[in-house]
Amino acid sequence: MSDTPTAATLILGARPYGEAPLDLLIKDGRIAALGEAARAQAEQLKAEQVTTVEAEGLIMLPGMVDLHTHLREPGREDAETVETGSRAAARGGFTAVHAMANSSPVADSAGVVEQVHRLGRASGWTEVYPVGAVTVGLAGERLAELGAMAESSAQVRMFSDDGMCVHNPVLMRRALEYVKTVDGFIAQHAQEPLLTEGAQMNEGDVSAVLGLPGWPAVAEESIIARDVLLAQHVGSRLHICHVSTAGSVEIIRWAKERGIDVTAEVTPHHLLLTDELVRGYDPVYKVNPPLRTGADVEALRAGLADGTIDVIGTDHAPHPTQAKECEWSAAAMGMTGLETALPVVIKTMINTGLMDWRRFAEVTSITPARIYRHAHQGRPLQPGEPANLILVDAEATQTVDPDGHASKGRNSPFRGMELPGAVRATFLHGHPVVLDGELNTPLSEASAGAAGSSQVRP
Repeated sequence: MSDTPTAATLILGARPYGEAPLDLLIKDGRIAALGEAARAQAEQLKAEQVTTVEAEGLIMLPGMVDLHTHLREPGREDAETVETGSRAAARGGFTAVHAMANSSPVADSAGVVEQVHRLGRASGWTEVYPVGAVTVGLAGERLAELGAMAESSAQVRMFSDDGMCVHNPVLMRRALEYVKTVDGFIAQHAQEPLLTEGAQMNEGDVSAVLGLPGWPAVAEESIIARDVLLAQHVGSRLHICHVSTAGSVEIIRWAKERGIDVTAEVTPHHLLLTDELVRGYDPVYKVNPPLRTGADVEALRAGLADGTIDVIGTDHAPHPTQAKECEWSAAAMGMTGLETALPVVIKTMINTGLMDWRRFAEVTSITPARIYRHAHQGRPLQPGEPANLILVDAEATQTVDPDGHASKGRNSPFRGMELPGAVRATFLHGHPVVLDGELNTPLSEASAGAAGSSQVRP
């Protein structure tokens, strides 16, 4: 986005990456100074040009970047829109999201990705980058207009049929070859369709007791194994969406040890929830890929901690109420995630001692920005860098209430759960789109010279 506020913001007493507190000055959309220099420069400005944010005790981090978001628009505005999804992203601490292609019409042409791109810019709550479909209509039969989408104003670099697997190996090879020419990458939904036909949940002890058709781990793992070998053969970049099994973690680790250019993501819900929750037949727990076993959850956490899994991807998948409040077999697959990602990762990774705040910044911001080649997201908290950052109260607790979320989706599997941590402020190119944990104003409406004083309350 090129629209940046001209007023300055002085953030007092925040703790970058959870370390020693210092002050930070934002001016013209960038970090202008840190420490004593921040106050000194602020004093040189006219008082009406500086907004002061009291942030004592809050942790300062780069704004989070989600490579896997479903915003539903165009065509499925009853579930979500770019506007409502962007608001949810801002409240969740995301300064950039990547909108998956399974809208209606599918984002398989330059026209559709440009529409999503324009809607994102007009919204101004977060940066929105459309993901282009790999195949026309997600049908897996012929390649979509990859070149046209890459050359469009949206400058698409990530291509995925998420929700569907590119299961034809010849087509997958061609896609990997094509995106290599535009420095793009394929994000694969790893699911062998012949092994998952009619599947309703994870294949295991719980599915056997419930009598529900099972989704075996090998259906995911076999596609990942095939695709890392194809990526190696072609010399192209491959990203694995929503890894969910211990075996998948081992295959990705094997591939990385051999220098194959593969990255992977895990969702917050796969880091916390297991298939035991399905025993109550509540469709809020129906998701693709399915919730797995406790052993899988432990392997995913370990893989994220040691770098085998590179990033958190929310797979935010909002649905209308009627699509989830029905019998299990008829319910849609998917869970919301933008507004609960940070507290779930704090609970599963920070509070367990598996990672520190530096590593948190890597998996939620720095690495996803690097994967997409963003020049102004996931940047260090240093002078001269774009001011895309968040303030987090790590000591807060919240009881999840999806009815109060900015997203249209109410299908959160964390409803009623008490989770640690809360986003208190989100700055997009220096403008506070969220303050005191609530939506402020979008960057698109930021007025030059607006100033005042604010205290971000722990």
